[in-house]
Amino acid sequence: MYFSSQTIPELKDLKFAQRMQVIRSATEQVPIPQKLLLNLLKLAILIPLFLVIAQWDSWQSTLTILVLLAAYPLLTRPLTFALCRPHLQQARTKLKL
Repeated sequence: MYFSSQTIPELKDLKFAQRMQVIRSATEQVPIPQKLLLNLLKLAILIPLFLVIAQWDSWQSTLTILVLLAAYPLLTRPLTFALCRPHLQQARTKLKL
């Protein structure tokens, strides 16, 4: 599992903007069912976050909000990288980077 785009071997020698461009291009090539799965996971984290924010009444709610905010990138970034990885080389070739 990769938590940073710097550690992905296919993107290792690229600058940040170039890595993001390749990842964006590779994301477009991910099949629809996998994109749906990723978006449902994102919603599963965001919906409770907004519900807790809407009902905020104590410091315990603040702790829950912070945990959910931290969980969002910790779960979605590695999953996004994993789904895009098979398409990274093709996207990089297409972009000529």
